[in-house]
Parts: sequence; C-alpha cells; structure tokens
Amino acid sequence: METLPPPPGLPFPPVTQDEKTLGIVMHVLCLVGFPILGPLVVWLVKKDQSSYIDRQGRELLNFQLSYLLYGFLSFLLCFVLIGIPLLIGVGIAGVVLTLIGIVNAADGKVYRFQLTIR
Repeated sequence: METLPPPPGLPFPPVTQDEKTLGIVMHVLCLVGFPILGPLVVWLVKKDQSSYIDRQGRELLNFQLSYLLYGFLSFLLCFVLIGIPLLIGVGIAGVVLTLIGIVNAADGKVYRFQLTIR
C-alpha cells in the first residue's frame, strides 16, 4: 500500500522506530564510504512506503551531491593553492553535518543541511 504525504497544512504522521533506524542507516552509510550509493538504495526501496524516508533521503542525497561538487571544485582549486584549505573545510563540514543529521534522524526529524544547492 502506497503512503501519500499529508495534504498541505496537516502534520506528517508520527515517525516509527524502523523509520528512524533507516534514517540513521542512510547517514551512517555516508560516513563509511558510500556517500551517494548507500542512501540512494535505501531511498529508492523505501520512499513509496514512508514519507519520512522520502523526505530524509531527498535531503541527504541533495546534501551529498552538493558537497561532492564543492569537493571537486576545491580539488580543482588546489592547483592555485587556495583549494587545499577549502578541501579540508569541505571535508570537515561534510562529516560534522552528517553527524548532526544522524542526531536529528534519531529524534525522527529531517535535518535541512546548510549550503546545499536547492
């Protein structure tokens, strides 16, 4: 059975423990070396069954793709030396924001990542 998002103005249904766990798993997969593929697989499998996983997956994939682009641009700027501190900053920000996302996922919230391309 497909779960539809609530009509505008109504709150989302309460988040179950299984949904929280999958939200955490998506973030942890980013930290252990699967920043795009891990969340993408979980999101594709569960997005039609849970509005929470759908929102969480969209936000996380948007974050990962944005920071992949920032990392690539920083790498290109390494040839003019400004990219080295930028690359370090992007790496630290990626880890810290992912950890904040894990904490929010454990609370059943969807964290809106900063500096993502909307």
